Amino acid sequence: MSESTPNGERQPRTGRSLKAQQRRQEILQIAMDTFAARGYNNASLQEIADRAGVTQAGVLHYFRSKAQLLTSVLDLRDATDIEQLGPDRPRGLAFLRHLVDTVRRNTEREGIVRLYAVLSAESVTEGHPAQDYFRDRYAGLRTLVTEALAEACELGETRPGLNVEEAAAAIIAVMDGLQVQWLLAPESVDMTAATDRVITALLADLTGKPT
Repeated sequence: MSESTPNGERQPRTGRSLKAQQRRQEILQIAMDTFAARGYNNASLQEIADRAGVTQAGVLHYFRSKAQLLTSVLDLRDATDIEQLGPDRPRGLAFLRHLVDTVRRNTEREGIVRLYAVLSAESVTEGHPAQDYFRDRYAGLRTLVTEALAEACELGETRPGLNVEEAAAAIIAVMDGLQVQWLLAPESVDMTAATDRVITALLADLTGKPT
């Protein structure tokens, strides 16, 4: 018999073995790699099960459906980012520097970058199970970056006629677009330097002075 988490995910009863926990993590990692390589729509539970050395029923013992497995993969990705951010979120210019540092770390985790690029693009298609996740994620990111830009510009004292929200959306667009270019030609694209240059230029434009 199994228990369910608040989001409906099946898990073995309390006190499950370390082996079961390890198998669940193995399936998650394999699913992450498979979704990154083939996308959600083209990857199958059978393929993931075969790579994990279990049956489809074995996968569904831990994850009730393919969509629920995808949600767990995205949660795992977010947990990794939260761990790197630390307990206290930086503010203002420090948060903008954190974005550049995140890009630098991403050059060392190609699989996660590919997963994000593939699934975020797929999520615009009708009925995709990650659509709400990415809609909420972009809304949250725009808010965070907007706040950081306003704080970096001395509590929102920007040049008249300039829109901080537009600048925040532009920074996120640049970061995501650079990921695609880097995945296709990593030797030709310096994501870290380009992100830093764009943030620096936008701050200078917002404040009317070099940063």
